Amino acid sequence: MRYKYIMAGVLQLRSKPAKTVPIESRAIDNLRYIRETMERAGSFTAVPGWGGVGMGVIALVAGVVAMRVGNLERQLGVWMVAGVAAVVVGLITMWLKARRAEAPVISAPARKFVLSFAPAMLAGGCLTLALYLAGSLPLIPGVWLLLYGTAVVAGGAFSVRPVPVMGLCFMLAGAAALFTPTAWANWLLALSFGGIHIVFGLLIARRYGG
Repeated sequence: MRYKYIMAGVLQLRSKPAKTVPIESRAIDNLRYIRETMERAGSFTAVPGWGGVGMGVIALVAGVVAMRVGNLERQLGVWMVAGVAAVVVGLITMWLKARRAEAPVISAPARKFVLSFAPAMLAGGCLTLALYLAGSLPLIPGVWLLLYGTAVVAGGAFSVRPVPVMGLCFMLAGAAALFTPTAWANWLLALSFGGIHIVFGLLIARRYGG
């Protein structure tokens, strides 16, 4: 009789199993939390090293083409076309690097990078138009280099270490361009946008995965 009561109790306990949370669900939640925490605190590592090299090559080609077109106004036109091409190359290679690393392009560090990078670039665009309308074309190359460098330094605060250093190099080149003869402008643009991008692009590609 006692045995029947014991068996009935065991069966009753078995019929009401305790609710358990699958370990996979808990692990996924933990991984999601860790990933979001690292994303908020991390650096924007999708800066494309090989993209920088490509941008540098575009600049060197632009320097050669601009040398053959004649006056400064036409040279600046060549450089504006090259700038658009370089932006396209940079964006494509950034997306490819992020995809290769299985990392989101639109992350918290990426947004901080863009929001820090954009103001100086917008200022550069406004100053370019103002200087063009005022006929002060010789100042434009220095303004481009100086404000581009400022944008890279500001965005680089949320990226890998070589990026802000690269920005400082552009700022120094821009300061030099403002106080050198106009005939040097095309070569300063080629050596800066070309050489600096290539050197730091190779460094970033080697140390930070492409």
